[in-house]
Amino acid sequence: MTTEKIKYPLKNKLIILVLVAMVPILYITIYLIISLLNYSRAYDQIVSSMTLANNYNMNFKEEMDESLYKLVVSNVTFDTIEEDGTLKDPYKLIGELREESNNLLSMTTDRESRVWLQSLLRNIDTLEDRVDDIKLNQEAEGQYEKNIDMLYNDIYILTELVQDDIQYYIYYQTKSIEQLKVRLNKEVEHVILISILLGGCIVAVVILITSAILNSITKPIQELCRITSRIAEGNFSDRARMQTEDELEVLSDSVNDMSENLEVMVNQIKEDERKMRHAELRLLQEQINPHFLYNTLDTIVWLIEGDDPEKAVDMVVALSEFFRLVLSKGKEYISIREEKEHIRGYLEIQQVRYRDILDYEIRIDPELYPYKILKLTLQPLVENSLYHGIKYKRAKGKIWVTGKMLRNEVPEKERILLCVRDNGVGMDEEEVKRLQAEISKPCKETEKGFGLANVNERIRMNFGMEYGMTIESEKGSGTKISIVIPAVKLYEKSQGELTSDGAEKEQKEEHL
Repeated sequence: MTTEKIKYPLKNKLIILVLVAMVPILYITIYLIISLLNYSRAYDQIVSSMTLANNYNMNFKEEMDESLYKLVVSNVTFDTIEEDGTLKDPYKLIGELREESNNLLSMTTDRESRVWLQSLLRNIDTLEDRVDDIKLNQEAEGQYEKNIDMLYNDIYILTELVQDDIQYYIYYQTKSIEQLKVRLNKEVEHVILISILLGGCIVAVVILITSAILNSITKPIQELCRITSRIAEGNFSDRARMQTEDELEVLSDSVNDMSENLEVMVNQIKEDERKMRHAELRLLQEQINPHFLYNTLDTIVWLIEGDDPEKAVDMVVALSEFFRLVLSKGKEYISIREEKEHIRGYLEIQQVRYRDILDYEIRIDPELYPYKILKLTLQPLVENSLYHGIKYKRAKGKIWVTGKMLRNEVPEKERILLCVRDNGVGMDEEEVKRLQAEISKPCKETEKGFGLANVNERIRMNFGMEYGMTIESEKGSGTKISIVIPAVKLYEKSQGELTSDGAEKEQKEEHL
């Protein structure tokens, strides 16, 4: 199952879970906001209307009465009344009040308030007619008594009626606020009731959906945990079986593939280990082959017969040390110091046999002595230099064995470089390429250079593919084989002893 075939992604399940919880809550929130906005607008409208009406209630009668009184009893006329800063034109006052009253009538929804606004507009019209009469009487002259009578009997009464209309309007608007408050309280109670009912439903639905979604996630995860635990214990036959059609099914398929691959890899590793043990046994058999043993024993007999018992004893000791280090009590890893002593014993034996053509020098930095190396790593390289380099030279040759630490900024990443070099016949470029290709193959596929291929394969299998062997050679000048391994100590506590002992011997330059 690929990601393109996922039918119910976990992301969608989680989105559904969030929506189930959020949509009802969002609905309640929007409902509350709209209700509050409506209430706020209605409240602001009523308060504004009351403020405006109250302003006219306080000022209109006083200003109208004073202005008309001055028009009647003094020399002020309708044309010159605004020149007096304390008086206002009655027609302007009436026009402003009419305009504001019409505005209030268009905004007011309360029936009683509208009734009093309509009464107010009628009284304003009547008041304007009486003002017109006063203006006509003033223009006709000699109508002072009539204007005074009209002022007291009409104007003052009408302004009183206008003020009463405004007060009644304010009173009923105040009652509207009270009704609005009652309506708001009912809406709040309604919202609370709906919220409780809807909240209960939300909780129940969310619990059910959450349980279903979580089960569809946690149960497969628990199954995967069980399978991976079984795999960690080495049981690669268990398989996860899921039909969730989401990412977890993809993951379970990947775990199944991983388990199958691990099973194949483990079997391959076991087979590789079996082959490696077989190769080591074959290498061991090659190193202690009867031909080498017979030749060494013949040399010992020859030395005894030649009345050179001291050299014969040295060869017996070297041969004994050689076999002791070859066997190494079955250990796979030995110290570099032990490996050095092994190749020293081998070269001592071979130098007695090939004293006319073989010379050697071992220069391994004493600080390397505590570090571990695979048993029989350098000896096949030395043997290769002797039999394929020095012997064919038909003149005296020399083998150099060197070792040093390759420093790194991170101590844990330091490596060791070991080299075996000879001044034998060497190889041309094509031969080097062929040999390098051969040693890069598994031992069982190698046609030539089995010893070198064995060493290279063992190094890579034990330390990693970044380590191993390289070959450099030039026809007529000799061959150099280099090995790089990680710097890992065999025994931490024996470092001082190994380094101390090695330093004493290295000071003799180990040159024969």
